[in-house]
Amino acid sequence: MLGNEKILLVGFITSFLIVLLATPALIKVANLKRLFDEPGDKRKLHKVGIPSIGGIIIFAGTLFSYALWFPTQYHGGVGMISSDLKYIVATLLILFFIGIKDDITGTAPVKKLLGHIVVGLILVTMADIRLTSMHGLFGMREIPDWASIFLSLFTYIVIANAFNLIDGIDGLASGIGLIVTLAFGMWFYIAGELTYASLAFALAGSLLAFLIFNFSPAKIFMGDSGALIIGLIVSILAIKMIEFPKSHLPQQLAQLSKPVFAIAVLIYPLFDTLRIFINRSVKGQSPFAPDTKHLHHRLLKIGMSHKQCAITLYAFNILIIGLAIFSAGMESSYALLIVCGSAVLIGQIPFIIKKKHG
Repeated sequence: MLGNEKILLVGFITSFLIVLLATPALIKVANLKRLFDEPGDKRKLHKVGIPSIGGIIIFAGTLFSYALWFPTQYHGGVGMISSDLKYIVATLLILFFIGIKDDITGTAPVKKLLGHIVVGLILVTMADIRLTSMHGLFGMREIPDWASIFLSLFTYIVIANAFNLIDGIDGLASGIGLIVTLAFGMWFYIAGELTYASLAFALAGSLLAFLIFNFSPAKIFMGDSGALIIGLIVSILAIKMIEFPKSHLPQQLAQLSKPVFAIAVLIYPLFDTLRIFINRSVKGQSPFAPDTKHLHHRLLKIGMSHKQCAITLYAFNILIIGLAIFSAGMESSYALLIVCGSAVLIGQIPFIIKKKHG
């Protein structure tokens, strides 16, 4: 029987190898069948058609590795599988098919939203993966059931779509996803929760291998199928981490505000999505209308390459995670102010540079 560390490492390596070895064949098939993301739209930054079905291999590598190395708990000599596994697999399948249809033929936004609501309701009402408390943020703790369901659905939909929205330049969504899953994976490992640590590391292995082909110049895009899978898994990890019993945490994690750490880990996708939604709403536009106002677009406009832009945003996300860790022991509202305030200030730098060169 493999030990805890070996299960996580083997799961990571398994998904990494599957994606690494299978992606060249997927690229070849996509080229033969012309399953491209064609240039032409002013929002698209690539100049030639690039395969856009990379989510297939991210989904396959992650699900296979997670199912194969799922940590079994034994009671009376009998292996027991957590009931969470069936809900995770079911919701992954729903979103995968929604995403792959959108990548190949397109899907109406209303239908995608309905799919998100169905997935969210499965997670919240059947799997009971939901937020039940504010955990001291702004002096609030327990919340009523109706607020719990609404907040949990909102959290899932925002996170799932945030990864889709940041998938705008080579290597950005996959790289940020790698950072996020490694951060959550390490947190769950230290906390002794292998079920979700193994899920995080399985996805991290897939993303690391995919990043080899997706980093600038990209040979393949993950498409909606990949971005939605990342968003779903990350939303599950974030909610389960926030709801993890504090009494079961080791000392090094007990001092760290769980909501603040979750927000810090997800800071770039959340920050950019919130900024874009506010900007569009103020201008009277639909919050879901596509544009070129994302932070990565701004970085490109001040002269950065795709590689420089992606690495800069990786560093930004890691820096904010570091600030959250540094704030351990502070009152959670103050820690949140430091994390979010720093993100907002740093996020203004590209706009200041643009004005100086304007």
